[in-house]
Amino acid sequence: MNQEMLLLWNAVLSLAGVIVGLWAKEKSAELARLGILLNKTREEVARDNVTQEEVDRIMAHIDQRFNKLESKIDQLIQGKINA
Repeated sequence: MNQEMLLLWNAVLSLAGVIVGLWAKEKSAELARLGILLNKTREEVARDNVTQEEVDRIMAHIDQRFNKLESKIDQLIQGKINA
């Protein structure tokens, strides 16, 4: 009787160990998959968004262009008024 209980107990513990092992393997695979998705998301965010430096550089360029345009308009107006 004691030998049978020991065999049954070993079978139950072995089955529990296999179940826990399969569960851990599944969770590990899911964690790896989520890590890959997170990295792809970071790449897409970096690709789709601009930094504040880029915005400032573009705005400075646009300001320069508008300043040139404004000075040309002023020259045209001055030329018409003086003419």
